[in-house]
Amino acid sequence: MEKRNDYMTDEKTKQEKSKKINDEKFDMSAIDRTFANYKRGQMFDGVVVKKGEDGCVFNIGGKNDAFLPKEEVDDYDALKMGDRFKVIITKKNGSDIEVSKSMADGIILATQNASRLKLGSKFTFVVTNVDKDGLHSKLGEYSIFIPMSEISPKTRDVHKTIGKQFEATVTEIDKYKRQIIASIKLLEEKVKETNEALFWNSIFINKIVRGKVKKIMPYGAFVDVGGVDCFLHISNMSYNRIGNPSEIIKEGEEYNFKVIELDRENKKVTLSLKALQESPRLIAIKELHVGAIYKGIVVKILQFGAIIKLENGATGLLHIKNATEANNKQIYEIVKLDQRVEVEVLDKDEENERVSFKLISIL
Repeated sequence: MEKRNDYMTDEKTKQEKSKKINDEKFDMSAIDRTFANYKRGQMFDGVVVKKGEDGCVFNIGGKNDAFLPKEEVDDYDALKMGDRFKVIITKKNGSDIEVSKSMADGIILATQNASRLKLGSKFTFVVTNVDKDGLHSKLGEYSIFIPMSEISPKTRDVHKTIGKQFEATVTEIDKYKRQIIASIKLLEEKVKETNEALFWNSIFINKIVRGKVKKIMPYGAFVDVGGVDCFLHISNMSYNRIGNPSEIIKEGEEYNFKVIELDRENKKVTLSLKALQESPRLIAIKELHVGAIYKGIVVKILQFGAIIKLENGATGLLHIKNATEANNKQIYEIVKLDQRVEVEVLDKDEENERVSFKLISIL
C-alpha cells in the first residue's frame, strides 16, 4: 500500500512539473515582456520569413516580427526565405519594429577591425562623448577611451571634438572587456619625429618647398614645411618695399618657397618668397634687344668703366674699351656722373642679370 501511494505521489509530481513547463512555454505575457524590452540600437540574430517588393519580414524572436527595408540589403534580389544574419533595430513604435542589416554589418566589421588592433597600432575614430576624464567613442562593440592627458596639445576645447574624426595609437587593450585605451598625443609625436627625419634627409639649398604660414610677426613669418618650422624674413618676401608681411602673405595659407639658408646643426631653415619671383632688374633686361640703342644716365664711375641706367630701369656696364678707341684715356675723362648718354646693347646675360653697353653719344 505504501508503494502504491509513493507511486501516485511521484506521478502527481511529474504531472505538475509537466504542466509548469507547458505553462512557461506558452506564457504569452513573458513573450510580450521580451518584445517590450526591444530598444533602438540593439543587435539581434534573426531569419527572413517573408519577402516583399519593398522589403522583408524578419523574425528576431518575440511576439511580432520586424520589417527589413529593401535598401538595407546589398543584394536584395539574392535574399531568400530562411536566410539568417544579424540586424540592428533602427525604429520602434509600439509593436512596429524596423531593422537594418547594413548598420549591423558595419558594426560587425568595425568590431573585427578593432579586435585586430595591437599595442602601438594606429586607428581612426569619431568622438561620441566627452567627460572630465577624456574622450569616448566606439569601434563596433569596442569602447574607445582617450584620457585627457593623451589628447592633442592643440585641442583647446574638448567639447568641440564631438562628432569629429581623429587618429590615435593604442596604448592599452582588453579584448575580453572589449575596451581600448589610446593616445592622440603619442601618435602626433611619432608622426612629427618621422616627418622631421624625412625633412632633414631631403632638404637642401635652392630646393622649392611647399609650406603653410603658421604665424606672422612684424619682421617675418614662421612657416610649417612638412611639420618643421622654418623662417621667412620680411626682406625675403618681395622685391618691392613692404611695411608689414601681411601685405604679401596670410596666416593659414600655403605658398611655394625657396630654401636660401640651411643650418642643420641648429635645425634652422631660412626661406624666400622673393627668390621665386623675377626681379625688376631681370624684367627690365628681358625688354632689351642686342644691337638696339637706348638712352640712359651714368649712375656710377668705376676704375675700368661706368654703370649706366637705362630709362626702363635696366642697368649695365660701359667698359672703358667700349667707350673710346684711345688707349690712354680714363673713363672719367669720357663720361661724368649723372651725364645723359646714348648706348648700344652689345650683350645681355639674363641668368646672371648682366648687360654690356657701347657708347654711342653723349647727350
